[in-house]
Amino acid sequence: MKYIPNTPETELEILKEIGYNSFEELIRFIPENLKKTCNINLPDAHSELEIVKLVQNIAKKNLNTENYISFLGCGVYDHYVPAVIDDLISRSEFYTAYTPYQSEVSQGTLQSIYEYQSLICELMGMEISNASMYDGATAISEAIFMSCNITGKGRAVISSLLNPFYIEVIKTYAEGRGMEISFLGEDNGSTDFNDIENISRDSACLVIQSPNYLGTIEKINGLKSKLDKNTLLILVVDPISLGILKSPGELGADIAVAEGQSLGIHQSFGGPFLGVLTARKEFIRYMPGRIAGATEDIKGRRAYTLVLQTREQHIRREKATSNICTNQALMALSACIYLSLLGKSGIRKVGELCIKKSHYLYDKIIQLKGFKSVYNKPFFKEFVISTPAKPKEIIKAALGEGFFAGVELEKFDKNRENQILLAVTEKRSKEEMDQFISFLRKFES
Repeated sequence: MKYIPNTPETELEILKEIGYNSFEELIRFIPENLKKTCNINLPDAHSELEIVKLVQNIAKKNLNTENYISFLGCGVYDHYVPAVIDDLISRSEFYTAYTPYQSEVSQGTLQSIYEYQSLICELMGMEISNASMYDGATAISEAIFMSCNITGKGRAVISSLLNPFYIEVIKTYAEGRGMEISFLGEDNGSTDFNDIENISRDSACLVIQSPNYLGTIEKINGLKSKLDKNTLLILVVDPISLGILKSPGELGADIAVAEGQSLGIHQSFGGPFLGVLTARKEFIRYMPGRIAGATEDIKGRRAYTLVLQTREQHIRREKATSNICTNQALMALSACIYLSLLGKSGIRKVGELCIKKSHYLYDKIIQLKGFKSVYNKPFFKEFVISTPAKPKEIIKAALGEGFFAGVELEKFDKNRENQILLAVTEKRSKEEMDQFISFLRKFES
């Protein structure tokens, strides 16, 4: 034990305290054939410099968006993260392992959560927000549970065009609770809303994602009025799209959720991310997690506190709204800084760039021989293309040319053979997209 500073005298004192006179006596119960009697043949130790170089060489094996032009999407996107965000969230007063248990001592942390909630409510057009959830998948799952608690029903109707990863998490949640899940079918890239009045009558909620996972913007206007009065409408949205599209509040949503990764959070090999969960004020007692609020201390000074914590740590388990006992405060801070930096006009500008650039690439691709549009419907920043070659072949070849060439849809649905999902964010330049078009010409039929 080279790095434990115990002298032989100290070791003997420890052994005698537990009733032994030597280390060998302590381990005498271990069979001899299991004991290593010779020295282990290990290489010499590396210096710090050698270790740094070794780890850097290992890290070079990772493929990342610093060195590759990304058209990946399906829930995680290559949006630009302003440099000031990493600088601010790395400050020691924020960059901590956990929210303090005496949270009111950390007024700065609570204020950042409060400001996040305020900005998210404004963006989503909703009245209340919690302090955040783990990610988009857990946010939608908790929203469904929330609707069941509000309505007293145990069934949820979900669009089959919800992100496939979200659906898997929802199924896991539902199994433990014994909740019934049914799905609305697809109608040419959009959700089939036929007979929606009858389908939703005995259901706690209807869950719709717009833009859906294929990129199509769903027709949500007037949908709430078609539901039974005791069925809640839950919308899953792309927060960046809200600079252009109507907010969930304007569309009549009772609960609205989102994956907040687009709001100034790095892709980071899949996390940590940010679950956004907002609702109408009348449902505040059913919200999972924490809610930060503003008040005054005994001296009349503005103060921040956790006003609601209906979680298992603080109240009886059977009364808790969720067994999620924490939140993504640091990621929520990233989103708060991002929204503060960009403001309304900045979010709109990013949304406009996503629309313009994605449609530019779409128009160029469908002019290639053998490449066809699958759905001729409005989209925000993602679209589906039918390819003349296997998407796996295109994706593999693209890596050699410096591209992440989208997501193969057949992995989610066997009926989507030769379909690829492409996403375009504000980061993509005309030159990069033209280079990608030149690459795709190799596969023209």
